[in-house]
Amino acid sequence: MRLCRVVGPMWAAVKHPAFSGRTLLVVQPLDEQGADSGASFVAVDTAQAGTGDRVIVLVEGNGARQILRGKDLPIRSVIVGVVDAVDTDQGPVPMARGAS
Repeated sequence: MRLCRVVGPMWAAVKHPAFSGRTLLVVQPLDEQGADSGASFVAVDTAQAGTGDRVIVLVEGNGARQILRGKDLPIRSVIVGVVDAVDTDQGPVPMARGAS
């Protein structure tokens, strides 16, 4: 799993049927201090996340398919939760602008 920040929604007029009716969001991986870490990617949203929210993303095809209940889905990344707070050895990490 990865801690990420939602960059925003992604729309696709033409897409694989497995993505129909599913919300796709662009997410940016974060390090333990909340700084960007690595390349952004697309994830299916199952947690009603919004732009700016910090989220937990499952980045593993088999687990993603189990969550979405479809063994043949071509899906690798799924947002499974919206993060309320992050605490590290150095103290709390400031939350993103979309979080409460």
